[in-house]
Amino acid sequence: MSRRFAALAATAVFGLVPSLALSADLPSFAAAPAPAPIPAEWSPWMVRVRVLGVLPDPAARLSAGGLPLNGAKVSISDSVIPELDITYFFTRNIAAELILGVTRHSIDGAGTLAGTRIGSTWILPPTLTLQYHVDGLGAFKPYVGAGVNYSIFFGEKERAPFQSFRLTNSFAPALQVGFDYMLDAHWGLNVDVKKIFLDTKVKLNAGAVRGRVDIDPWIVGGGLTYRF
Repeated sequence: MSRRFAALAATAVFGLVPSLALSADLPSFAAAPAPAPIPAEWSPWMVRVRVLGVLPDPAARLSAGGLPLNGAKVSISDSVIPELDITYFFTRNIAAELILGVTRHSIDGAGTLAGTRIGSTWILPPTLTLQYHVDGLGAFKPYVGAGVNYSIFFGEKERAPFQSFRLTNSFAPALQVGFDYMLDAHWGLNVDVKKIFLDTKVKLNAGAVRGRVDIDPWIVGGGLTYRF
């Protein structure tokens, strides 16, 4: 019996040897690594829709018949308008912003001209600024900017006793500070303040009254940001 059992055991062992050898020759396969996440594509475009308060800080130097009108000043009404701006990021920190809007203002006399209504005008003031955006503060994204404004005056209307009221289109430097607070990857809230050092030449009564008017508006705005 023992010889028979030994023979059966040997047969089983020798039969397993080829299978074990074959198993040893087969390559082992580790679990495939998970694919790396694809980062969201960075877009350089941003748009904002804001409500602006345009708050002039006027001064004037006027003359009549070549003689200075000492003490003559002007008052320019504030304006509240909707505005669209488009921002393009050259890098994650450097961007350019163009704002577009139209304002209407009434112009009255002040100082020695107090009580005199001069006229009204529409202004198209596209403003282009180069900005630096601070990164690394999470959802809070402040920026500063500087650039140039070109104001186009149109639709001037004079008030009696004045006639032929005209203002000259003008370039002006602009300064800016503001911030976006991002609610998610695309939407955010914006607050923005600009100062434009704008002056223009004015003519009344076919040039009998003329001079320069400093409008120098503060532009204070708030609205929605959308980042593509």
